[in-house]
Amino acid sequence: IAPRGIPPTARRPNPVWKLFLETPMDSSRPPSLARPLITPEAVMDRGKGLPPVIVDCRFDLASASAGGSRYADGHIAGARYLHLERDLSGPIRPGSTGRHPLPEADALRSRFADIGVDADGPVVFYDDAGGPFAARAWWLACWLGHPCAHVLDGGWARWLEAGGPTETGTPTSAERASPWPIRAPLLTAADASDVIGTFTSRTPLIDARAAQRFEGIAEPIDPVAGHIPGAACMPHTENLGPQGTFLPSEALAARWGAVLGGNAGKAICYCGSGVTAAHNVLAVTAAGFAPPRLYVGSWSEWITDPARTIATGPGTRD
Repeated sequence: IAPRGIPPTARRPNPVWKLFLETPMDSSRPPSLARPLITPEAVMDRGKGLPPVIVDCRFDLASASAGGSRYADGHIAGARYLHLERDLSGPIRPGSTGRHPLPEADALRSRFADIGVDADGPVVFYDDAGGPFAARAWWLACWLGHPCAHVLDGGWARWLEAGGPTETGTPTSAERASPWPIRAPLLTAADASDVIGTFTSRTPLIDARAAQRFEGIAEPIDPVAGHIPGAACMPHTENLGPQGTFLPSEALAARWGAVLGGNAGKAICYCGSGVTAAHNVLAVTAAGFAPPRLYVGSWSEWITDPARTIATGPGTRD
């Protein structure tokens, strides 16, 4: 699934983002994919030349207002705020969509521009939960073709440890960026029909939820427990080390290599509602593999159709 309205020859991004990254990189992939993770030190250092727009994506699935409250209590100096349900999700259609549907591309382009994110300039997303909400924002920016979107590795906690500047208060109005052009996506969305196609192929299907939810032992959020048949359980939390930062790229490659089996670009990642699965897409990309597809509707959309099969237990591809 690509954003609607992409012309046959989508506008190529302006190379201004190259100023943000000073060391050599794989020129075959834009910084959004070649270097999706960035450290606080790199943000503070490289930002002296071309300051990135920093976006706070903190959220709590148990309390929709908690992220905004945490932002008011303290955030990275100059950071804007995006809310998972208001800004990074589309409208829920009961009985049809999952809990966090894919937003309309035009609305999302407009929202990014509203908070001052330039279509070509660097943007850094962060949260305080190990990266899933920031990864969702990163994935959406890449879906719109943004060439220089990054996730702050270690998030808010790591920024504080690094002595980064902070401030308090509610979001202030940012200077609106120019309208975003329509571009070809850097990352691809999958739908339920794509998932069904994995039943008769060797395409990896990856579930980012914890093992207890995957196996159907416990389901604290959705009304039906279990997983999509044929999926492998790869909890997103295992992409992180003990300090709350992503594992080194070599360790991520070792973790993901066996389950992807050379089919990374064809693989489909899902979770409960298309948030933590974006974390897995980010991890696979940071490991140097071709980015897998994201089933944004995920489990909460899958179970809206009683004709779709479900499975319980440890799965068949573990």
